[in-house]
Amino acid sequence: MFQRPPTLTEIWRAHARVHPYVMRTPLRRAAAFSEKFDADIFLKLENWQPTGSFKVRGAFNLLAQLSPQEIARGLLAASAGNHGAAVSYAAQQLNLSNVHIFVPRTTPRAKVNKMKRFGANLHEVGETYDDAHHAAVEYERAHDATFVHAYDDARTVAGAGTCALEILQDAQDLDFVLVPVGGGGLISGIAVAIKQLAPRIRIVGIQPDASPSLRDSLRDSVCYEEYTAAETICDGLAGGIGKIVFDVAQNKLIDEVIIVTERAVQKAVASFARDEQTIVEGSGAVGLGAVAENPAMFKNKRVALVVSGANMDAARLAQILEGEMEQ
Repeated sequence: MFQRPPTLTEIWRAHARVHPYVMRTPLRRAAAFSEKFDADIFLKLENWQPTGSFKVRGAFNLLAQLSPQEIARGLLAASAGNHGAAVSYAAQQLNLSNVHIFVPRTTPRAKVNKMKRFGANLHEVGETYDDAHHAAVEYERAHDATFVHAYDDARTVAGAGTCALEILQDAQDLDFVLVPVGGGGLISGIAVAIKQLAPRIRIVGIQPDASPSLRDSLRDSVCYEEYTAAETICDGLAGGIGKIVFDVAQNKLIDEVIIVTERAVQKAVASFARDEQTIVEGSGAVGLGAVAENPAMFKNKRVALVVSGANMDAARLAQILEGEMEQ
């Protein structure tokens, strides 16, 4: 029923619905990046959200619309980490209990610990998001729980799309908005909103070369809902896409998909820490990686990077920073 793109009206309604619970994050010009790449680079700092990622927008929008009967059955989600933390936090804030989150055993400890602090019943299953998702579906069948989908539900996507309304309120004269793509909920909501309100802005999806599932889906005209990813620092972007983003992309609301290397993402994570004094996880740093690997494309342009999350293990961050200092 909800496996479709949201309407612009639904995104505006989501904005009003989630406003009391989520942060209106700034769109801040990054002077160091702008100078380095000879462009106006702006950062939409979704890593400042209460759970450290944009996912709270979709979680609050979906949970706030559930019926008492759906809530009584218990809540269930599969996640690579950030969505699980968002659902757990939203449920806590809305005084909802009996929340079960399925994540792969490879989930960064920073994300696991956050979910535990928010009171979720955590199930660590398998090695990939797809493994966790399969286990969650089995749990749903066995317990008739209410599934809170991370990206393939119009309510989740509408919540994510509220990010675009704030971007346009702060800077309508952009040339590009660069958006990380995992399952595709974030870019779907952003694309629906921006292409109706400011259609000349180009929407660019960014994926790591370890998991180019949207690119390959469009190339092959097949929605790869499951995708075998290589090892990547962008754990939140690994795996398949949803039917909603496939529909949005096929309808030309996404202008381009850029693939970035692991090396570029690691350098971007280090650059955020060094030049902006900001912790950004790999999944949130791919936009800067794309600019670094395609400087001519963005020269003299006004570019917004959606910095989607901050939830990186301290040890992994230290390893990246140490590696960059040795270069």
